[in-house]
Formats: sequence, C-alpha cells, structure tokens
Amino acid sequence: MLRVALCQLTSSTDPKANLDLVREWVGRAAGEGARVVVFPEAMMARFGVRLAPLAEPVDGPWALAVSEVAREADVLVIAGMFTPDGDRVRNTLLVTGLGEHRGYDKIHLYDAFGFRESDTVAGGSEQVTVAVDGVRLGLATCYDVRFPELFQSLADAGSSAVVLPASWGAGKGKREQWELLVRARALDSGCWVLACGQAHPAATGTEVNPKAPTGIGYSAVADPFGHLHAELGAGPDLLVTDIDPELAAKSREATGVLANRRLGRE
Repeated sequence: MLRVALCQLTSSTDPKANLDLVREWVGRAAGEGARVVVFPEAMMARFGVRLAPLAEPVDGPWALAVSEVAREADVLVIAGMFTPDGDRVRNTLLVTGLGEHRGYDKIHLYDAFGFRESDTVAGGSEQVTVAVDGVRLGLATCYDVRFPELFQSLADAGSSAVVLPASWGAGKGKREQWELLVRARALDSGCWVLACGQAHPAATGTEVNPKAPTGIGYSAVADPFGHLHAELGAGPDLLVTDIDPELAAKSREATGVLANRRLGRE
C-alpha cells in the first residue's frame, strides 16, 4: 500500500503565500502518514493573471523551497508551477523529495471551452513517471485527462497509478465531465487515478477572473476498475487514501484493455 494525500485548496496570485500553503498542508499530510503529497495544477499561482513574470525554472527559488519542505517531511511533493519558455511558459508539475527533483510539462493544452492556454503556455512532449516505495506513478495535468492514450502509455511504462493535478474550468456539465473522465481513465488504463483539483473559489468567497479555469473542487480517487474510491466536496479539504498497486494488475488481467488493443500501439 502507498498512502497519498490530495491537498484541495485555492491558490492565490502570490507565489510566496502559496509556498506557505504548501508548507502548512505538507505538514498536515505527513502527520497522517502520507508518503506522496499532491497539490493542484497552478499551485505556484492561479490562472487569470500574467504568468510569464511569475515563472521560475525547476531549480529556481520557489521549487527549491518546496524541495526543502519535502525533504524535511520525508515525502514526495507534486505541485503545479510555471516555468519559463521564451515569451510563454510551461505548465509544469514539480516532482520533488525522496531523492527526486524534476518536472513534467503538460502535454495537452486547454484550447477548449473558449479558453486558449496555448496563447501563453508552450506544450510539453515527454511523459514522466516516478517510483515511490516500489510503486510507479505516472503524471498528467488537467486537460490531459481527456486523452486516454496518455494514461495507457503511462500504464505501459509500469505505472500503477496516475497523479492528476488540475485547475478545472467551471461551467454547465463540467463537474459531471470531470467525474466521468477520472473514472474512465482509471478503467481504460487499469490505473488508480489520483485527481487533485483546485477548490471552488466560491466556497471561500475568493474573487477570481471568471474567464479563467480556477477550479471546481471534487478531487477524487478512482480505482483501476473505475470505481469512485473517495471524493471531496467543493471547498478546501485534505483527502488521504491508501492505494494498492496489485489492484492495477488485477484490473488489467480482468479487462484486457491494454493487452487487447489494436489501434494506437507502436
């Protein structure tokens, strides 16, 4: 079993204040025995503001400070940040602690529902996995959840679970899509999906840019058979859960979804 904590909160536009939140919530999660502590996409600074002036490299001050938090708590921290890329930025998941310090750059950019992430963000191209206590985790970010081939590729790379930080856009039917997609990606990859979203700003009376995807809450854990294992509500909260990697193997054997594919395999 691997104990994972999902920290559902609303980040601000101030990276220093958000670093304080990381420190506080890592302490809470580690106190409950978590080995992996997950924060949402855009944890460094939320969407709806200019991102380029806030961006820092993975070896910059913000990420190194998170690394120190992870080291002190003896956990792996996964948190959304923005890294420089010319006139644009990369939407990066920082992966730090337990001997790791690197990033995953979001592959699929949110050019949908009237929002154009690609105007300010450059897309990544490399999938990333990380092992914690013998359990391999794949990484994906928000809009990536709409692309099953990424999750199946991460399963092919040995992942028993996929960590999915998000800052989901609100709107009619969007909660239902979020819940459906999280469960579907778990089932069609035979992976646990650990989906950690930004809390809904309205739950704390936080004013945000209404045109930006700033979260709806409802962080969720789906097991490899697509069952909803645990879920939060709309407001800030901590979800701590134990995942069993053997269930991933059982799911893949039962459904045959990876072995029986005929399209999209190299």
